[in-house]
Amino acid sequence: MRPSIPSSEYPPPAPSADPGHVHPPAAPPQGAIHAPPSTPAPAGAHGAERTVFRPVVDLHAGAAVLVEAGIEAAPPQGRDAALAAQAAEQAARHEALLLGLDALTVAHAPAQLDLVHEALRRMGRRPREVILCVGGRVGAADRRALLTAVARLRSYGYFVALGTASVPIDLVAEIEPYLIRLEPELTTRAGAQDAAGAVLTTLADLCERIGGRLLATQVTDEAQLHALARAGVRLAQGPWFAPLEWRPAQGVNLPATAPPERDQTQRWIGPRVGECLVPAVTLPESATAEQVLDLFSARQDATSVILLDAWQRPAAALDRNRFLLAVSGPYGHALHARRPAARLAAPPRLVPRTVPAVAALQAAGRDTERVYDDLVVTDEVGRCLGVVRVGDLIRRLGDA
Repeated sequence: MRPSIPSSEYPPPAPSADPGHVHPPAAPPQGAIHAPPSTPAPAGAHGAERTVFRPVVDLHAGAAVLVEAGIEAAPPQGRDAALAAQAAEQAARHEALLLGLDALTVAHAPAQLDLVHEALRRMGRRPREVILCVGGRVGAADRRALLTAVARLRSYGYFVALGTASVPIDLVAEIEPYLIRLEPELTTRAGAQDAAGAVLTTLADLCERIGGRLLATQVTDEAQLHALARAGVRLAQGPWFAPLEWRPAQGVNLPATAPPERDQTQRWIGPRVGECLVPAVTLPESATAEQVLDLFSARQDATSVILLDAWQRPAAALDRNRFLLAVSGPYGHALHARRPAARLAAPPRLVPRTVPAVAALQAAGRDTERVYDDLVVTDEVGRCLGVVRVGDLIRRLGDA
């Protein structure tokens, strides 16, 4: 059973005169795109909305790192937040999650997002384990509201991604998304010597500069994989990796060979540490050892738990192996379970997100007793962005 998450770790519900209705912003500017109203679905229609799961594979690490959870058909207008909450509940015990939301809902209907926050809280999911993928067209009148909403979601701890490449390049630079989800049309044109191929390469270069990554969708064969890797795409999903009926914990078809290098300049400089980032498993710094033990039991893939202070800054780090050794020894549970987990923690090994992977690897080697402990990646004000596993760094440098 996943541990219960205190409601204080989640945003308070958005105010609304009627909890069942979402009001668009008052007096929007002329030409603005209004938030879609909540439209009740016909009786029995919701039961037909089947949640589908897709493994997302890191082409550099050769491993599945995320689970994209969504609805098989495109969600009806105004239902995206409710369906994202449904998908989150069905994926409660699985890996880091990627959930889709409409840009207009994010920008203009924060009350609808309460459904997602509450579903994640009930299922024991922390915002740091979830990537919210914002899709749909963004009009000029919606831009400022969207940027404000994205900043608010990040302050709660969520990673924010863009669900489409069809956005202005300067908006991508302003949002600095964790990833950009490419349309299948761009995936099929990978490696083409035409405008679509140039768009893909340009987006890959932009993502390298802002510390993001590209997610190619609907990959169907290994030739596409090699073309995507040459273009600089880091993540991929599609029928080549798993069938439509796939469920988490089932097998995933992984690339047999390392991706080809892009060019000699990239080979010499090497990747930045942000390119190897994965969501951190976190708890408040006041957490007890029993809470950490429950979390490690629920998350078999977690190699560490990062304790955060009230400002989302890393306060301490708990390595899985050392922690479990301490609590499973003679009288270990009795001695530690109800006491603060920080007593068994070590100082976090912090690296800024812009540091080259080579420098991060050198920093990891300075402490001979903790060489393989996860590195904690921070932003410009010291907040936790995620962790980097030393093994991933070594593999990434070998590919570069």
